[in-house]
This record gives sequence, structure tokens and C-alpha cells, in this order.
Amino acid sequence: MSLPNNLGMLKALCYLKMKDSKITGIPKTYSEIERKSNEIGFTMPSDIYVGTLLKTLVSSKPKGHFLELGTGIGLSLSWMVDGMDAESKITSIDNDPKLVAIAKSYFEQDKRVKIIGMDGTEWIKNYSGKAFDLIFADAWPGKYSEIEETLDLIKPGGIYIIDDMSVQPNWPDGHQEIVDQLIGYLENRKDFNLTKMNWSTGIIIATKKC
Repeated sequence: MSLPNNLGMLKALCYLKMKDSKITGIPKTYSEIERKSNEIGFTMPSDIYVGTLLKTLVSSKPKGHFLELGTGIGLSLSWMVDGMDAESKITSIDNDPKLVAIAKSYFEQDKRVKIIGMDGTEWIKNYSGKAFDLIFADAWPGKYSEIEETLDLIKPGGIYIIDDMSVQPNWPDGHQEIVDQLIGYLENRKDFNLTKMNWSTGIIIATKKC
């Protein structure tokens, strides 16, 4: 095959890449919370692609026990809840009373959901319940602090997921170094299998070895 044909084939393959811009299965609650987020000018919403991934992962754990560190306004939580079966439970932690109150207003009728307004570090250090099937850490505690304690809360076969690992426009000076240190720590954990995804806002998924 001639070089021009090779180049043509490569160009054609570029156009055949899977399109991920079409989002399906958006929870009704997500759309409602998104409107509220825009209304109050909430500036730290989670990426919708992260939500779709969380829903997919959560749905793989029937009768699951889940933890979200960093409720925010409840956008990611809406995806996780939408992926849960009737016997699953989720706890979500945030230290912002205003956001916690908003999130609770959308999930207060769902007995599977427990939203706690308190400092994440304090909660992690004092938690003594059963281990989790999946932890989504979207706050400083459980991600950049108390990481060892958080990973200890995951069941064998359980999943740890974090986002915002790629450079973000709101990062303060020096934050890249902190991110690199976290990635290095996770890479060196021998009890987890790790995948780094240069997708959405930069995702790391780690599964605890059985």
C-alpha cells in the first residue's frame, strides 16, 4: 500500500473514533439539581461524564454499600443513586451546611441515602462501620489527606475512584505537585490495581485486590 493511502486510512480512522458526547440515562434528579446549581451560581459542579461512570460502576455492585466524600450540591450523588438497586445504601459527606441542605432536599425521601454535614477528616477518623464496595472521593479528605485510612475502608474487590487528576483552571500554585504525589502514592500501593484515565477531568480507578 502506498504512503498516501496509509495517510488516508489514518485520517479515516480519526473520524471513526467513538462519539461520547451523547449522554444517555440522565437521572431526573440530576437535571433538577443542575438547574438549582445554575440558579445559585455554584461554581464547582462535577463533570457529567464522571456521573455516567459512577452510575455504571455502582450498578455493578448489587446490595452495595457506597461512600461519597464531597457531596457538593448532589450532582454526582444523583448518578450514583440512580445506579443503585433497592437494597443498596450510600452515605455522602460534606462540610458546607448550605450545600448539604440543598442536597438533602432532593434525597430526603430516599431511605437508601444518608447525607451527613460534617468535616470529612473527622468523619473518616471516627467511622467504625462496615467496609464499602465503592468510595468516590471528591474532596480533600479521602483524597489528599486521610488517604490511607480511606483505602482501608474499601472491601476486597471494592473500588476507589477520584477525579480532577488532570490540570484544572482553578488549581492554585503548587497543586500539581500535590496531585503528582497522590498519583505516586497510589501507584506504589501493592494491594490495589490501578487505571489512570486521561478522560473527563482526569480519572483514577483503583480496585482492592482480593
